[in-house]
Amino acid sequence: MTSFEPGATSITSITDRVRPVAIGAPVTSVHFLGQRAAFVGAEESVALVDEHGEISRTSVHSGGILCTASDGERIVMGGDDGKLVALDAKGKIELLATDAKRRWIDNVALHSDGAFAWSAGKTAFVRSVKGEEKSLDVPSTVGGLAFAPKGLRLAVAHYNGVTLWFPNMAAKPEFLEWAGSHLGVTFSPDNKFLVTAMHEPALHGWRLADSRHMRMSGYPGRVRSMSWSAGGKFLATSGADTVILWPFASKDGPMGKEPAMLAPLPVRATAVACHPKQDILAAGYEDGTILLVRVEDGGELLVRRNGTPPVAGLAWNAKGTMLAFADEEGRAGLLPL
Repeated sequence: MTSFEPGATSITSITDRVRPVAIGAPVTSVHFLGQRAAFVGAEESVALVDEHGEISRTSVHSGGILCTASDGERIVMGGDDGKLVALDAKGKIELLATDAKRRWIDNVALHSDGAFAWSAGKTAFVRSVKGEEKSLDVPSTVGGLAFAPKGLRLAVAHYNGVTLWFPNMAAKPEFLEWAGSHLGVTFSPDNKFLVTAMHEPALHGWRLADSRHMRMSGYPGRVRSMSWSAGGKFLATSGADTVILWPFASKDGPMGKEPAMLAPLPVRATAVACHPKQDILAAGYEDGTILLVRVEDGGELLVRRNGTPPVAGLAWNAKGTMLAFADEEGRAGLLPL
């Protein structure tokens, strides 16, 4: 792993190690499929890039790509063509579902056992690994979806709260209420907490054992990117001119605690991605800067200088030996570590 210099007066640069990749079209998210980086375009296609920078493009939708989720084996994508499509590491495309009303597929989630979920309008759908499909209507348009790490339990974020649904049980779904519009949603890796990114510049959380609230506010902008550390000890977020790290190591999570603030810049962070094995994270900013940051002491390495459009996506491969990134206009790169 690249070494950091704690307490250094200037940031160590590793920009010369980056392999530039010209996607040539707007990128909305970045993932890894095996050892190939996948740059998901705003329209129609995904560019798969190997470690040498060779690009192969695959057309997956007939219009805009609205949402993505990946488990490292496949990317599942929803589009404004009303289709849910999967792309695997070999470049194979599979049509998973088509909305009966041709509504936009605007949220998607993957479960570790192979089940997946998606939403259109006010309806959330789940298809199990055995192919059984079920749906649930919620009070307003679905803002986000997330599977719990244990059991087949789906969090459906919407206006004024989150519905927790066990698709395989007849019991009425549980409702976690909090006023406002809830968008992105995530479970903590230990299954003890649920956190949403709201339309307003704030997060909201619940301790699942007793539904106790966690107000996580103070952001100057909306939080559009969240990433859990390898051990689930903290949740890194964008939305401020530093990377905000909320502590989740104790049974109370961030209740009564202040977050850590790392990697301050005079612009806001737009994307964060925690290393899969170590307490290191990558942070991208609205001026195109990308930093590697060590959580322990805030040590920083400069991956990419400023002067470009906002960073749209960051992703680590499963081993944590490669970082892929792209800005909103499709200027991308690979950093081997």
